[in-house]
Amino acid sequence: MQIASLFGQGRAVLSLEIFPPKKTSPIDTIYKTLDNLKDIQPDFISVTYGAGGNAGDTSTADIASYILNRYGIIPLAHLTCVNYTRQEIGQILEMLKAKGIKNILALRGDINPEIPPKKEFTYASELVEYINGKKDFYISGACYPEGHVDAENIDKDIDNLKIKVEAGVRHLISQLFFDNDYFYKFLEKSRKAGINVPIQAGIMPVINKSQIERMVTLCGASLPPKFTKMMQRFEHSPEAIKEAGIAYAVDQIVDLVSQGVDGIHLYTMNNPYVAKRINESIKGIIHA
Repeated sequence: MQIASLFGQGRAVLSLEIFPPKKTSPIDTIYKTLDNLKDIQPDFISVTYGAGGNAGDTSTADIASYILNRYGIIPLAHLTCVNYTRQEIGQILEMLKAKGIKNILALRGDINPEIPPKKEFTYASELVEYINGKKDFYISGACYPEGHVDAENIDKDIDNLKIKVEAGVRHLISQLFFDNDYFYKFLEKSRKAGINVPIQAGIMPVINKSQIERMVTLCGASLPPKFTKMMQRFEHSPEAIKEAGIAYAVDQIVDLVSQGVDGIHLYTMNNPYVAKRINESIKGIIHA
């Protein structure tokens, strides 16, 4: 099933994101995580892709196949391109096709200073165009409510986003954000620009201070005063900051759903406890 077809059914779509375990951890650890997440009954689960530039890494495809065949849940396999040649991307696509994976989140990928980019793909839109030419996959893409960190400004970033959608993206998932107003302004600008595909809001529950510092460094998300005060108030109490982080994410989701958002994409950080706590708080409004 094409993920884009899940939208427009009169309710917000709910999806989860997980990532493969580190190479030093057994693959079984993620299967235990999935066993704990399945009861949420998400519409789909996305699986992130490593940034190491190893086309022989099958972990994303293996996990996506497990999600599909064990639970009957639609998997969305992430695929980055900056560290791959066209031939390598072709090989990865063949592997995904052989495993029955139809939905792909096409991404440029983070630039790793220790790994020189292959330069055959510079932008995600080029990967989208390449995948679309295969006619075997449904393509999703990423969007950035505050603008991509490498973009000149938000308007230029939306221009680039439109190019990506016109290349074949049928569904978008946003980068995490902590101020819903940024998402609403981005959504308005996107619709005015003629971007009419479903746009899911990406929400990450922050449960410790180091997590937020790392995320802000990577994606540049703004921290509203309400969030900053919360972190400062509870930073020395791990249990309190976890509870406050869950409550903040729930508050964001309630507001987004009440405003008619297309869907919520929950960045689980492979933490079933937090994901299930949030689901218990929002499932009534998600299915309303």
